[in-house]
Amino acid sequence: MDVKSLFDLTGKVALVTGGSRGLGLQMAEALGELGAKVAITARKAGELAEAQAHLAGMGIEVMTHVSDLSDPAASKPLVDAVLAKWGQIDILVNNAGASWGAPAEQHPLEAWHKVMNLNITALFVLSQAVANATMIPRRQGKIINIASIAGLKGTDPHFMPTIAYNTSKGGVVNFTRSLAAEWAQYGIHVNAIAPGVFPSKMAKGMIDRSEAYIIDHTPMKRLGADHDLKGTIALLASAASDYITGATIPVDGGFSAI
Repeated sequence: MDVKSLFDLTGKVALVTGGSRGLGLQMAEALGELGAKVAITARKAGELAEAQAHLAGMGIEVMTHVSDLSDPAASKPLVDAVLAKWGQIDILVNNAGASWGAPAEQHPLEAWHKVMNLNITALFVLSQAVANATMIPRRQGKIINIASIAGLKGTDPHFMPTIAYNTSKGGVVNFTRSLAAEWAQYGIHVNAIAPGVFPSKMAKGMIDRSEAYIIDHTPMKRLGADHDLKGTIALLASAASDYITGATIPVDGGFSAI
């Protein structure tokens, strides 16, 4: 198989959570550009409609489904909807996430649960639903979990006082390792991406407060751009990564290297 063929996703179906904007939309674009049909889900119908129009304008076959994955009951209807339309899910991108900024001694328990429910529990429930419905029976699949550099090491509280988020993303890293070890027997690859700081709605407050710190501590001296995740998601979603599982790849301009 030549290199271009390794990255070809023609005939594949991808499901991207939190796919209506930001990093999720960037990854949905990449998968669609490589030939995949793309299902995107998010909580807000209006943002999904805008993303659908944007992707369709790029020539990508796309469907949307409104869901709040912090509710464990939302996963099965989402999976059922994608299967009803396209019959399979080959690629699952667990991107939807939440954060909360507060010093640890003041962090509300309710906010802790909110972050964990979406960043960890929903990721497990949806992965299980997709695997049981379509990946395990077909003995193939690619699951890509979106972690964070905040899950790779402790963070300076002046930069990122987000104890629940940091903890959840550390959990995503080890969830990825553990699930990869369990599901390799089914031909399912499980990997993660740990993005650095990208301009997004979620990151806006942090960037407004700490942009100079971030740039100073990033060897490449810039924030993530609107194409910087495309190559990594293309690798992990395609046959190019058929001997990679359990890995977490930082995409952070070198921030986590120092």
